[in-house]
Amino acid sequence: MYDVTIIGGGVCGAAVAMYLSKYDLKCCLLEKENDIAMSTTRANSGIVHAGYDPEPDTLMARLNVRGCELIEEICEQLNIPYKKCGSMVISFDSKDEAHLEELYERGIANGVRGMELINKEELLKREPNLANDVTGALYASSAAIVNPWRLCIGMAETAAKNGVEFYLDSEVTEIEKINGAFKVTAGGKTYETRFIINAAGLYADKIAALAGAQDFEIFASKGQYFLLDKTSSWLVNSVIFQCPTEKGKGVLISPTADGNIIVGPNAESNNERDDVSTTREGLDFVAQEAAKTSKLVDYRENIRSFSGLRANSDKKDFIIGESALCRHFINVAGIKSPGLSSSPAIGEYVIEILEDCGLIMTEKAEWSYPEAHICFAELSNEEKAEICKRNPKYGNIICRCNVVTEGEILDALDSSYIKPRTLDGIKRRTGTGMGRCQGGFCGVRVHEILCKYYGIDATEVLWDKNGSNIVAGKVGESND
Repeated sequence: MYDVTIIGGGVCGAAVAMYLSKYDLKCCLLEKENDIAMSTTRANSGIVHAGYDPEPDTLMARLNVRGCELIEEICEQLNIPYKKCGSMVISFDSKDEAHLEELYERGIANGVRGMELINKEELLKREPNLANDVTGALYASSAAIVNPWRLCIGMAETAAKNGVEFYLDSEVTEIEKINGAFKVTAGGKTYETRFIINAAGLYADKIAALAGAQDFEIFASKGQYFLLDKTSSWLVNSVIFQCPTEKGKGVLISPTADGNIIVGPNAESNNERDDVSTTREGLDFVAQEAAKTSKLVDYRENIRSFSGLRANSDKKDFIIGESALCRHFINVAGIKSPGLSSSPAIGEYVIEILEDCGLIMTEKAEWSYPEAHICFAELSNEEKAEICKRNPKYGNIICRCNVVTEGEILDALDSSYIKPRTLDGIKRRTGTGMGRCQGGFCGVRVHEILCKYYGIDATEVLWDKNGSNIVAGKVGESND
């Protein structure tokens, strides 16, 4: 019997798990994929929003501002790529300028610090590569960029180190309420639990329906992006937004925490929940809109086009709280932007909800973050020499684009509480395959490491999700 079972291993589920791990409780997390951070979390802008956009007195406003503070602390503890670069919402005319004034006042009401309205001269001084017809901007110094899946993995690893049990390949197919508790069927196994946290993202309404607790609906919204090589890092210094519309924050140009430039997204409503395809039409729209911000984006430097899915709902605010239809079933749903920014604060807030529901919360005497993994590329020459002397595998470069070593990969395999078994699982933890060649050099070498580490055949290694086998067999062998 678990005290709390979390359904969903995205950034919100991981945050809830991390904060629950601080208490003397028996908890588990069920994830349908073969790893965590596999859906909305892994494909988004990676922006930590300052908090001026949400309407005052909403959960979005409260949790965004608090989450922005917490993420910085978590990233420092776990050595997660993060940079407080600030953000600009730019204006092109008097209508936009009035909107910036409104956002500024909203930010003040939400408790956002470090905002200022700047004129064209100051804007172009700070961001000289923007279009010349800009008229000014709202600058927010607390905005930042983060590697989203590393944030999710860091929080999940912290939870696992402190006792939360993780079950992958465990899609929830049935929920029964029996004698005041829940019986959850997932991945062919059953789990009994007193409380359920529904953090299932794009499928949160489907999970709620299994428990007889569906009073909302999720609509997938797709956004397509360009990811430019690090050679384009000169383009902007901060996150550059255009004025938001009813469709969202619009097409942005932003640095990433790993040193690239990201351009996007568009917004395609009522999309299929698993459709992450890109289209010429969608990417052309992104390029057209981005040209309003800067004419200097060089799409010849694009190293990857991708799309992400946002879990919009039929409610204006986040849906976080105990269901009115099912006692002890707590929804964390409709977590659209600023969901990533809010995630640690959502974890804190769920603790408050559980206490209000009667769960006794006794803090553990001992709790700690796991030891941060070494990033070889960030070490000084002296530190690199020393670590290679201690472990020569750190001298074997596997990913040339991002300078990721065999030692780092083996460290991620040996020390992880939630062990990666795929090429993209290694990518999410170490940065392999994220450079200009997109795994063209390192992919085969990571494949070999996984085969040797797990003692498996080459045909068993997956690129990403189940079914994404890389090798079908040896040339000349029959595959009958």
